[in-house]
Amino acid sequence: MASPVVIDYYSDILCVWAWIAQRRNEELNAKLLGKIEWRYHYLDVFGDASNKIPNQWQEKEGFTGFSNHIQKAAAPYPDAPINTELWKSVRPKSSANPHLVLKGVELTLGAHVSIELALLFRQAFFIDGKDISHLAVLFGLIEKAGYKADEVKRSIDDGRAIAALMADYQQAKLLTLKGSPTYIIDNGRQVLYGNVGYRVLLANIEEQLKAPTNEASWC
Repeated sequence: MASPVVIDYYSDILCVWAWIAQRRNEELNAKLLGKIEWRYHYLDVFGDASNKIPNQWQEKEGFTGFSNHIQKAAAPYPDAPINTELWKSVRPKSSANPHLVLKGVELTLGAHVSIELALLFRQAFFIDGKDISHLAVLFGLIEKAGYKADEVKRSIDDGRAIAALMADYQQAKLLTLKGSPTYIIDNGRQVLYGNVGYRVLLANIEEQLKAPTNEASWC
């Protein structure tokens, strides 16, 4: 059996476009069962949300304007419901804490659990309207999912989790990624960014699956 195509997936947990992309990622998994290896990474889009949003949207009603914007962005996508209170009464100060916890989960509970909990964190924010910038909320979600948070907390206490997160942030800058979500397919052969359609993603991945590893370059 051929090796799976590796997708380095960079996103910000608070990004509406990454939330919209979630359903497409699930469809890719279902269609290409066992042929994709996801590697989740995080980048800094809403690391300072409490200042970024009112500053960038000060001419457009601030948080209220941004809230209306994400509602409109998600409206065509029924699989990406949005809580009406997001960025109105629910205003996470930063995406850094959920990113930090997810890197801690990856280090202690495994990459697959981290991917699972990334979805749970997004659901808690976008559907349930929880402020996932609070560590207590995040650890509560971990425990509710049936996992122990103690090891994750230790990875934060001893610096391992923040080191892994900084590695993600620095790599995103080194690669000059434009934003969230970004798909880097097969070690950079394809880089797809933003609101990319399912068929475009599928076509690019299938092309990588078909291409022989020893294929000569035309250059």
